[in-house]
Amino acid sequence: TMLLCSALLIIYSVYLGSLTRLTIDATGWQKFIKGVGVIILTYGLLLLVGVAAGSQSILRPLQNLSLAARGAQQEHGVKFKRIQNLDELEGQLEQASKQGQWVLLDFYADWCISCKEMEAYTFSDPSVQKDLRQVVLLQADVTKNSLEDKALLKKFQLIGPPAILFFGPDKVERKPFRIIGFQDASQFSNHLKQVFQ
Repeated sequence: TMLLCSALLIIYSVYLGSLTRLTIDATGWQKFIKGVGVIILTYGLLLLVGVAAGSQSILRPLQNLSLAARGAQQEHGVKFKRIQNLDELEGQLEQASKQGQWVLLDFYADWCISCKEMEAYTFSDPSVQKDLRQVVLLQADVTKNSLEDKALLKKFQLIGPPAILFFGPDKVERKPFRIIGFQDASQFSNHLKQVFQ
């Protein structure tokens, strides 16, 4: 879709004369139309660059470039242990319970834009990393939508990612503290304070 939009905008900008040189006696209206054409051409080129970078957002085509740069600087912040199914989750909850630790379970998918935003903007924040130091961090990657992925989602009555669940040392989920959707670093830090108080 982004590629088609990019092509449409670039072609339309050419039609408006964005690449055509104006004559000395050009009218104000002709200059205005050319200016609009140049703006449309610029946005069309930004979309084209965004497509090449793997972006899926028409409104933020260069998002993946900034995510990649930030990720390279901070290595995506916190480290999650991947779980594949309910049995692995139960094992991790049991182990955390023996240590008296809380568990954070993050539902993630490669196609989930909010998941990538959480990774780049929230989990990379130093204050969030500090708040999560004593927490067992688990991640269920449901990108493939396999039978095991569906079973995990069904167990917690979720449609899909993004979702973050919290389990106490007693292995019981604290449902009132579920997070569905994106939260920036400050919102997430405040939420963690409420969960762990």
